[in-house]
Amino acid sequence: MRMNFLNKNILITGASSGIGLQLAKDLANVDCTLILTARRYENLLNIRQELNHKSAKIIIYKNNVAEKQDVRKVYSAIKENMNKIDIAFLNAGTNSKLMPDAFSAEDAEITYGANLFGIIYWAELLIKEMKSRNDGMIIGVTSLADARGFSKNGFYSSSKVAASTLLESMRVDLIKHNIKVITVKPGFVRTPMTAANNFYMPFLMNVETASKIILSGIKKEKRVIRFPFLTTAGTVLLKLTPNFIYDRLSVGLRNSGEKLKENEKSKNN
Repeated sequence: MRMNFLNKNILITGASSGIGLQLAKDLANVDCTLILTARRYENLLNIRQELNHKSAKIIIYKNNVAEKQDVRKVYSAIKENMNKIDIAFLNAGTNSKLMPDAFSAEDAEITYGANLFGIIYWAELLIKEMKSRNDGMIIGVTSLADARGFSKNGFYSSSKVAASTLLESMRVDLIKHNIKVITVKPGFVRTPMTAANNFYMPFLMNVETASKIILSGIKKEKRVIRFPFLTTAGTVLLKLTPNFIYDRLSVGLRNSGEKLKENEKSKNN
């Protein structure tokens, strides 16, 4: 039996841009209630105005997922307006570029705060609620970057490893409570976050296609949604690559990727 989003209360964190925004746009065509959260409240106001003529009811909240008390405050405000959250897209995240000469604990805290603890803080509240009614769905967005430790991206990659492993454990533990947990692992998707990358991104996908793949996978209740196929296949091979080969390959690919990116910029100027 395929699940559907009709008449559901659906939370999307990180809904002001990228994948979260596109999910909101696509789900706005369904008769449901969308609860959109993000740090940039002005963006949410514009999004609500843009989507108001659609089928979904749009509710917005400013929220920093890395702040536990702020998550609890927003959750309490949501529960004052509705009795439950049926489906939660824990999508908010950030990126950081780990440079060998600038190893920063502060950068790690920011990256882990959004990418890992943003899931933990929301999941703590959602699991308790969903257990009480023996029903619910939590979708966590991680990344194919969880395959290995990538050059100059250690905080990001490791935060995604932790998030993916956490979601897998949650999925197994919550089966008996009829709570479905789905992990979404995108490759490179064209968003404001990836636009800041200074390296070549193979098989870069537009956000509209990414959203369609995610929603299709959720309707089929896939446990893990990975895309695109070629990037997924590449990460499988990377996991099998011996360490001494991976070390050389990783640094070489990063350096050549940066040169390709520079060449592309030169052509466009």
